[in-house]
Amino acid sequence: RAGAAFQYLAVQKTGARQSVGLIQLNRPQALNALCEGLMEELGRALQTLQNDPQVGAIVITGSEKAFAAGADIKEMQNKTFQECYSSSFLVSWDKVSIIRKPIIAAVNGYALGGGCELAMMCDIIYAGEKAQFGQPEILLGTIPGAGGTQRLTRAVGKSLAMEMVLTGDRISA
Repeated sequence: RAGAAFQYLAVQKTGARQSVGLIQLNRPQALNALCEGLMEELGRALQTLQNDPQVGAIVITGSEKAFAAGADIKEMQNKTFQECYSSSFLVSWDKVSIIRKPIIAAVNGYALGGGCELAMMCDIIYAGEKAQFGQPEILLGTIPGAGGTQRLTRAVGKSLAMEMVLTGDRISA
């Protein structure tokens, strides 16, 4: 079983022909906060599914309560900009953008900060009735850091993107 090799993910093939790779973020105690380990595992899982000729599409999902509540602030709080920039911190985030197979984000609950950015990196977003999207980084004195400002502008337009980024307000599905 593919999921056995992961601490922060549940990975399986599903569908009538086992042609859909399903990746479920699995850090419920932290609302699926995107720590470095989770993102490294996500990169590995995506690459494995990319290399599997049986898989035609990939779905990334979380839980009912949270798709992903953002980057793991506890992990980041003591790192300086120089430490983040010169190390491999967040290097795995680009993996989602370079996978050639279609990736669908199935979002319910919170998709905030890095979680919103992760959803926007996917090719398609399906949002449940309880989905909440937001870029609340301004409330911590910073801005979205994984391409969120550019992707959000393309997804919702300049005016709403500016409102979300500058106020920290959320939008629903």
